[in-house]
Amino acid sequence: MKKFSCGSVVPGCTATFTADTEGGILEQVAEHACADHGITDVSDELVASVRAHIR
Repeated sequence: MKKFSCGSVVPGCTATFTADTEGGILEQVAEHACADHGITDVSDELVASVRAHIR
């Protein structure tokens, strides 16, 4: 099981995500980034940062 805490990338955010795969985490995080942070263009740098913090 993979886990990601948004606060690792966006200080103060308490959202956490779990999925069986990294791809599952990235899908959830992309939806969250748009809905809760107003990020509509997910950059390669943001994806790399999220990947670096998936446990």
